[in-house]
Amino acid sequence: MNSIQSILNTARKTIDLERDAIANLSQLLTNDFANAVSLIYNSKGRVIITGIGKSAIIANKIVATLNSTGTPAVFMHAADAIHGDLGLILEDDVVICISKSGNTPEIKVLVPLIKNAKNKMIAITGNDKSFLAQQADYILNTYVEQEACPNNLAPTTSTTAQLVIGDALAVCLLELRGFSSKDFAKYHPGGALGKRLYLRVSDLSSVNQKPRVELHTTAKQVIVEISEKMLGVTAVVDNNKIAGIITDGDLRRMLTKSDAFIHLTAKDIMSSNPKRIDEDAMAIDAMELMETHGISQLLVEKNGEYAGVIHIHDLIKEGII
Repeated sequence: MNSIQSILNTARKTIDLERDAIANLSQLLTNDFANAVSLIYNSKGRVIITGIGKSAIIANKIVATLNSTGTPAVFMHAADAIHGDLGLILEDDVVICISKSGNTPEIKVLVPLIKNAKNKMIAITGNDKSFLAQQADYILNTYVEQEACPNNLAPTTSTTAQLVIGDALAVCLLELRGFSSKDFAKYHPGGALGKRLYLRVSDLSSVNQKPRVELHTTAKQVIVEISEKMLGVTAVVDNNKIAGIITDGDLRRMLTKSDAFIHLTAKDIMSSNPKRIDEDAMAIDAMELMETHGISQLLVEKNGEYAGVIHIHDLIKEGII
């Protein structure tokens, strides 16, 4: 059995090999890369990305990245393309073929068919002298000196290089399109990332109860209000303007300081100038404010008036924390 140190050495060697290969990619960039980006950006069609084997898996990842950053893309398996899926390619589409060698049988059959249809073709290949490279309009060279596999056979370093070039394409296109965080949220509405970018305070506070008492409300009524609304807090308002806040903690401190609290009012118990947030603010801003001040609730305002409460549990429930 290999020792722990031997395993760690192999892992480090793999990481170092792939790191060096990625670093070398920047030296392989030519005007073809910039022209390929411009071609896709100015295209009226989609990006069709094809490959076989491990390259097909990388193609799927690049498709997903492009789609999520504003560039419509479709995956087409190279083997399936020559058995009917070639119909996926429309007149204005740009085709990206991914192949380490650029000389696989499927690529040699597929590429002439793409050329006959007069679609522009970009090659992502580690062999700039290959059949694929010779037929492509633009070559994105992903040459690697060796695979991380000790037999130099299993696609490892080469697929990492393909993936990095795909990311570089996507980021360049993203910047050209001026793709913003709002755009990102539009394409990712269901995930935690999307929620961080589009969910507003009002989306959460509006479904909560709105505990509130007046300045002259008795301590007993304050306790009842906090208990009934079950948020561990109540706002103290004056003409619907926030005057203060009373939390469960404030009540406990009151009880330790005074044996007779019947005569006390909300004004006597409350903390003045509580942290608050506008209902149109982003939920992520509410989270940051809570974290900064070590609190669990924020009072919410609308047009300067009390509008409700947002609780840290609301953020946890939505997966923002």
